[in-house]
Amino acid sequence: MGLKDKVLPNIHPKFFWDTNFSLLDWEAAYVPIISRIIERGGQNEISEIIKYYGREKVVNTIRSEIHFLANYAIDRAIDFFPELKKEEMHCYLNRKDKPYHWI
Repeated sequence: MGLKDKVLPNIHPKFFWDTNFSLLDWEAAYVPIISRIIERGGQNEISEIIKYYGREKVVNTIRSEIHFLANYAIDRAIDFFPELKKEEMHCYLNRKDKPYHWI
């Protein structure tokens, strides 16, 4: 079954206040959708995006495709997905304020 055949996630439109929710392209916009839910959603919303995209796609997106998450959102992502490590997350490695370890 392709993504288009799936039932859309049961996520309240308030999480996407800055866009026309009914026009969201859930396939093309998966990176900002997952990012927004990591930043602002709870366990129910996380469960919905996992049900829609699959856990592997969600984890890989968080690890490699999201360019920025606030520090609190990085911590939330790790709480939701313990297999993630900060040091492997592009959004953490991309931060200007991360602590540097000098040898």
